[in-house]
Amino acid sequence: MNSCKHDEWFQRDPKTTITDEQLWNDPKLITSLLANYYNRLPTLHGVFNTGGMTELDDAMWSGHRDQNWRNDFQFGDDYGRYWDYGFIRDINLSLENLETQSITLTTAQKNLFRAELRFFRAFVYFEMVKRMGGIPIIQSQMIYDFSGDPTPLQVPRSKEHEVYDFIYSELEAIKEDLAVNNSSKTRANKYAALALESRAMLYAGSLAKYNSLMATPISTPGGEVGIPVSMASNYYNKSLAASQEIIAGPYSLYNSNPDKGANFYDMLNRKTGNEVIFAKDYAVGTKVHRFAYDNIIKSMTEDNESSSSISPSLSFVESFNYLDGSKGTIRDRDASGNYIAYSGIGDIFTGRDARLYGTVIYPGSTFRNNPVRIQAGVAVWNNGAYQLTTSPELGRNYTDGQVWTGFDGPQNDAMDVSNTGFYLRKFVSDASAASTRGTSASNWWPWFRLGEIYLNAAEAAFELNRPEALGYVNSIRERAGFSANSLNALTTDIIRNERRIELAFEDHRYFDLKRWRIAHIVWDGSENDANAVVRGLYGYRAVRPGHPDNGKYIYERVRPNRFRRARFFRLANYYSSIDQNVLNNNPKIVRNPFH
Repeated sequence: MNSCKHDEWFQRDPKTTITDEQLWNDPKLITSLLANYYNRLPTLHGVFNTGGMTELDDAMWSGHRDQNWRNDFQFGDDYGRYWDYGFIRDINLSLENLETQSITLTTAQKNLFRAELRFFRAFVYFEMVKRMGGIPIIQSQMIYDFSGDPTPLQVPRSKEHEVYDFIYSELEAIKEDLAVNNSSKTRANKYAALALESRAMLYAGSLAKYNSLMATPISTPGGEVGIPVSMASNYYNKSLAASQEIIAGPYSLYNSNPDKGANFYDMLNRKTGNEVIFAKDYAVGTKVHRFAYDNIIKSMTEDNESSSSISPSLSFVESFNYLDGSKGTIRDRDASGNYIAYSGIGDIFTGRDARLYGTVIYPGSTFRNNPVRIQAGVAVWNNGAYQLTTSPELGRNYTDGQVWTGFDGPQNDAMDVSNTGFYLRKFVSDASAASTRGTSASNWWPWFRLGEIYLNAAEAAFELNRPEALGYVNSIRERAGFSANSLNALTTDIIRNERRIELAFEDHRYFDLKRWRIAHIVWDGSENDANAVVRGLYGYRAVRPGHPDNGKYIYERVRPNRFRRARFFRLANYYSSIDQNVLNNNPKIVRNPFH
């Protein structure tokens, strides 16, 4: 057994360990590692995080009561904190191993894998800088020498603008190598790099401009927080250039369904068309998510339980304007304060921006080709006024044999049913069995799509006083059902509202309000503020025999009982606090303002 001729029998590859030599010379194994890194790309509220999506002014939590803290939510010092140098180290180590261990890979293979790894690193640095401000820029593996002196490992924070400059330079360096992936929507390609440029440079430009306009700009003496206003135009120009290159590229706004509302929903649900640039994908039987299970409309649940967790706010619904150009304020009362009665329960929503239908399920709309059953109760005329009543259980008829409260509510102070009168449609898959735990959903999550790029281009061009800004916004609005060239001029408020409704629940609103330096104004903690407090709209069938309003519908604005505390964003929340352990380990790290 010890003979030399048996040496080869003993020298077998291990079955439970992959060596560096094996990994970095096998394109399939490297791709598998990259898949792990793609899965680790960070977000704040995104990737179907039902709970996180309710921590905005645009929705409240209507799910299980043990999470009602989401409706009492206050932005803490650590809110949004992200400081993931473990991931950065993994990426840097991979880049070094790719250079030192890869022998059999072709030059083209190495260039692509290197570019993808650098894309991950730029992506992670962007996620950190937009929450934390300037951070240490680490581009190589850091190894402790056990000398007892840790100071070589203690890297100070870079200036905020230096991190954005690093992100830009990295993306410019790798974008052409990523062009090999241009046919893919789930691996970083040239246009994904440009999209990250478009977004990051827009953030940098707006931070430089709007921070300087504050009565007391938020900054640190070393520039770890605070970008000089003189840099704003350069960043806006870089964002616009990246956006325009994408717009001139192979993508197009999704426009396959003549029904504009259904078209907007299909854009992220059907996995067809050519609007999505880069997405996190899912597949039944392989990798699925439970967003439909969490948020399917109450009467259409396919499982024993159904959360119906996200209830969009009335303020959000009213941000969708009418197609005639008028403001989206719901017309529930006349000038004298009297109820306006509508023949159908959904008539109050007619003539509006089609993106409302594609984003929200409201009374009178449909889901899965079936009518939803949203009706709060009946309004009985009594002693010269309407008495609003709801049934003790969903789906019960009133004494006249007609609907009292619908199977879909709304129901105040209830669980697993809308508390505002609205359900979420966007991202809630209508595929068969998508809301069951056994099957779940497989629609994708968009990291970048062309709709955002049009709005990035519009905002950057507007800030630069460039005329093309108007055309970009009008293109987005035309897809939403407005006439061509529906706007003849732009304002800051128009651009910001377009982002609110076009990109709702896609992980943008929180960061948009921060970079415009208006988060503390929108979420001001006031119990009377329409944005700081989530409100709803309840529809009631009028019971008034012999009167023209009998059988019609009136609407009441409500503040749901489960939403108990106004959103309150403090100046300290513009930059998250740095964990005390980080500060203890590295005395060169400067604290963020107000912390």
